[in-house]
Amino acid sequence: MRGLNTALGAAGLAVFLALGEAVPRLGVVKEAYFPPTSRIASALWDELRDGAFWSALGDTLTGWAIGLAIAVGAGVVVGVLVSVVPYLREATASTIEFLRPIPSVALIPLAVLLYGTQLKSVLLLVVYASFWQVLIQTLYGVQDVDPVAEETARSYGLGAWARVRHVLWPTALPYVMRGVRLAAAVALILAITAELVIGAPGLGQRIAVAQSSQAVPDVYALIVVAGLLGLIVNVGARTVERRALAWHQSVRGKVAL
Repeated sequence: MRGLNTALGAAGLAVFLALGEAVPRLGVVKEAYFPPTSRIASALWDELRDGAFWSALGDTLTGWAIGLAIAVGAGVVVGVLVSVVPYLREATASTIEFLRPIPSVALIPLAVLLYGTQLKSVLLLVVYASFWQVLIQTLYGVQDVDPVAEETARSYGLGAWARVRHVLWPTALPYVMRGVRLAAAVALILAITAELVIGAPGLGQRIAVAQSSQAVPDVYALIVVAGLLGLIVNVGARTVERRALAWHQSVRGKVAL
């Protein structure tokens, strides 16, 4: 079954690339706006041979990784504290519900005002967007802890840290890993968006420069790179999630199937 799915996926990709080559060649759309696949591939090859491209890719990955790490750490710590400290959940609920829906892109003027086109501007947007993904999932995970297991741990004299480690964390971890997976994708989106709009160094800035220079094939080639990067991030996050939850029934059930 897996081999069949792989073959079907490859066939679908081949058809898509063939259509991308044929549509502009046949005049359905102008090549000036949508270059054939071969021209995009040539532009991509030129990008891969350019040292400035790899520098831009490194800048994007740096902003993504640092921002994601900060967001995950803060989201888990705040989520656990808010959930286990009495009355703190009720005291912060209205604040969380007010801040969470604010679009991260709405903070772009603030980021530019504070940090200009520096890496800090990218981090501000990445952390803000990713933090909520992890925080909300952590809150859900802690709420899912079995009260009977919690009371049993108390009756056996387990301290607060021991209860967090042996009762709360194993229950919350699947939710936390889901939040990390979502945050990884969101962080990449915001990193490239910030570079594109603010002009911070990275793939987004390189796309903006190519667009302003009317280098249309290069624009498409860089968009392809961004898409492949998103695919790699998603696959990597799912792999980490499966390995971290290898002991969990949800993962063991999939493996058994």
